[in-house]
Amino acid sequence: MAEIKIALLRGINVGKAKRVAMAGLRELVADLGYSDARTLLNSGNVVFRGTGSCETAAAIATGLVERFEISAAVTVITAEELARAVAENPLSDRADNPSRLLMAVLADAADVARLVPLAERDWNPEALALGSRVAYLWCPDGVIKSAVSKAVDKELGAAVTARNWNTMTKLLALAESLETS
Repeated sequence: MAEIKIALLRGINVGKAKRVAMAGLRELVADLGYSDARTLLNSGNVVFRGTGSCETAAAIATGLVERFEISAAVTVITAEELARAVAENPLSDRADNPSRLLMAVLADAADVARLVPLAERDWNPEALALGSRVAYLWCPDGVIKSAVSKAVDKELGAAVTARNWNTMTKLLALAESLETS
């Protein structure tokens, strides 16, 4: 049975590099056999119905190269995983600016173990907390200046992609609207 999935493309439409029109991304996802593709913002976020996750991520990544000649890491999570990650946010009492609270989604849940040493460090005033397949990063002085964001990116590279809290909650709302349609 098809379930609601969210694909997060790393580094799409940042600056002038790796430009992909969201209509083209929706068309690609549909041509791969997934249905009801909807995009959010212009940064490589697509919600759709489909089965599988790893093979879906690989198919979308291959499709990006074949159709747009763009290489990008793709991480796919289910709407259920996203809902659980939003509900379990351990930094919600501390993070008072949703644009500076990041949810980093790991391509492989096992990689959470690689972040444990970072989570044990004191990043004050920043913070890092771990979920089952996500990391929560509080960057009160902004993401660009964030030491914790740089450390997570250095540790995991393309195996992680992050979005701010506003975007993640909008993706969840989009996924929930697709579930009820």
